[in-house]
Amino acid sequence: MKARLARAALLLDFDGTLSPIVVRPEEARPVAGAEEVLAGLVERAGSVTIVTGRRSAFIRSVLPVDGLEVIGQFGMEGSPPMPAEVLAEVNAKVTDEPGVRVVDKGASIAVHVRTAPDPDAATARISGPLAAIAERYGLDVLPGKRVLELARKGSNKGTVAAGVVARTGTEAALYAGDDLGDVLAFDALWDLAAGGLPICRIAVAGEETPEELIAKADHTVAAPEELVALLREL
Repeated sequence: MKARLARAALLLDFDGTLSPIVVRPEEARPVAGAEEVLAGLVERAGSVTIVTGRRSAFIRSVLPVDGLEVIGQFGMEGSPPMPAEVLAEVNAKVTDEPGVRVVDKGASIAVHVRTAPDPDAATARISGPLAAIAERYGLDVLPGKRVLELARKGSNKGTVAAGVVARTGTEAALYAGDDLGDVLAFDALWDLAAGGLPICRIAVAGEETPEELIAKADHTVAAPEELVALLREL
């Protein structure tokens, strides 16, 4: 990857990858050194992109790095908002779930269960109803760490990663992530590797990182701090 860095696409998730997982998403911040390392990579790599379910404005507020590309909301940012009736139905299905928060992100709807008394039980109860809503309106349910997100079909990190590589015409690609949504990005890079593109898939393995992601990774680090240290060596 070092030899190809000037023509490489570096794609990075944010939550759990460059930032520790926190109870309140608005309190997430990148680990020490992340901003400095990314600024250096922007100058030397073909492209550096944050691929996230968050709005890009938040990422730019906590990572003010010139030249850093941010693709927010799984590539849906700027798309028409979800129909009001979808939001109403989602709210109705979770209204009796204490600690469950519904966040209207415009182009998608996120249902956070981290602050529920029993997040696993809450997820089990609401997964079916949310899937039914998604099916009625032709949507996908994107799973994440203690969150389920209703989004338009085809909006995911795999589509975004493949699109960045195609658009930039890079000669190598690296993706780092920690969650279920990042599995699709890993798969997208694997498909590109079949066509001869050198790739590197890095799993940031925290307590909630899915085994499927770790199994598909080419390299594993134990925390965002370790990822930043690895990126510093590129």
